[in-house]
Amino acid sequence: MTSPELENILDHYRNPRNYGELPDADIRVKDSNPLCGDVVEMHIKVRDGVVEDIRFRGKGCAISQASASMLTERVRGMRLEDIKSIDRQQILDMLGIELSPVRLKCALLSLKVLKVGVYGYLGEKLKPEE
Repeated sequence: MTSPELENILDHYRNPRNYGELPDADIRVKDSNPLCGDVVEMHIKVRDGVVEDIRFRGKGCAISQASASMLTERVRGMRLEDIKSIDRQQILDMLGIELSPVRLKCALLSLKVLKVGVYGYLGEKLKPEE
């Protein structure tokens, strides 16, 4: 028997939201988790400091890909300044399950990619603790 949270993760993995490319993206950023081979790439269209559209591509485990799918849904329509305040606990709350330290890196890869892109677009440095 599976939990509703696990079913949600599997649904986002099997049917990812916002999957694909944005040819006219203002932000394109990609990173990987070498420990398990997860890859996440995000394309973001920005208008007046707000995420107008967002897509992701990637490969990897259900946690990394579901996290990217959920995160793209969450940040569409958000101000870039507000995205900077999203933290790891919000990602864990979004997933709703306990994660081992190895799986934590999988879950946070999409947040890392998103923040690297946003900070770079804004011309700011990402702090190490982020």
